[in-house]
Amino acid sequence: MREFGYQRAYDVSGAVALLDGDGEARFLGGGTNLVDLMKTGVERPARLVDVTELPLNRVEPAEDGGLRIGATVTNSDLAADPEVRRRYPALAQAVLAGASGQLRNMATVGGNLLQRTRCGYFTDINSPCNKRVPGSGCPAIEGEHHHHAVLGASDHCVATHPSDMGVALAAFDALVGYETAAGPGELPLADLYLPVGETPHLETALPPGALITGVTLPATATAANSRYRKVRERASYAFAIGSVAAALDVRDGRVHDVRLAFGAVASRPWRARTAERVLTGAPADAGNFAAAADAELAAARPLPHNGYKVTLMRNLVVAVLSELAEEAAR
Repeated sequence: MREFGYQRAYDVSGAVALLDGDGEARFLGGGTNLVDLMKTGVERPARLVDVTELPLNRVEPAEDGGLRIGATVTNSDLAADPEVRRRYPALAQAVLAGASGQLRNMATVGGNLLQRTRCGYFTDINSPCNKRVPGSGCPAIEGEHHHHAVLGASDHCVATHPSDMGVALAAFDALVGYETAAGPGELPLADLYLPVGETPHLETALPPGALITGVTLPATATAANSRYRKVRERASYAFAIGSVAAALDVRDGRVHDVRLAFGAVASRPWRARTAERVLTGAPADAGNFAAAADAELAAARPLPHNGYKVTLMRNLVVAVLSELAEEAAR
């Protein structure tokens, strides 16, 4: 590991000032992703600014009746929060589906959103990778891509975003707050991650030096009837090969409101807006759930060895929405 400097920040403005203009410095939260990448040589910061002591470790009511989640709230505390479990159960389920208990005790909300891809070519500094070294190529397209993207990818990168939490936040229209030297800002989570295109190394729309300060969940009654379902190759401590965060409001047998997001199929949490449009106003039955999934997945462009994800996601959508429809009917 390259030698690096270390400083601890105690207030938001001080943290931003410590990083301002230093392209070789990084904010450090729980370090569960960044430190791993430093060990492999993928990340080589000259200085770390520790933000774990910032006063951003609370889950509290937002002005509109939603919830505001501080950036340094740990994943364990987020999943255990009574209001999150009651009002946004899919978010608590998504967090608990990720990593291990020990890692959840360290990992933070802000860090979770900014974790890098787990593509094997990205983490191997001896392999080319457009995300790590722009213009070097994407060997996953012709190589090992069993876990890779089927939606929104490009000829330059087919990696997926690994966050479980981000999928649930995408379904609930979360807003990401941040601070820069110029002042505070806010982005819809749907706009936080940039399309892959020809520049996969440009991952987020955050301004340079920005510090994520928190996430706001808008108030919505639909979120109370929600679920996160993750499919993986072993029972625990594994990244998803496909996941769904869904919320459903059924009235008189028809879909009044639906929120749907996919994980492990794209470079970002994938909000399934086409499927939502197909379902809104339609009878809440398995046939329409399947039709909505098919409409969303019509844009899928699988590679030779990951086409199974299209069928997997279709079945996952039908199963989760059917369960939620049954619960809404009770």
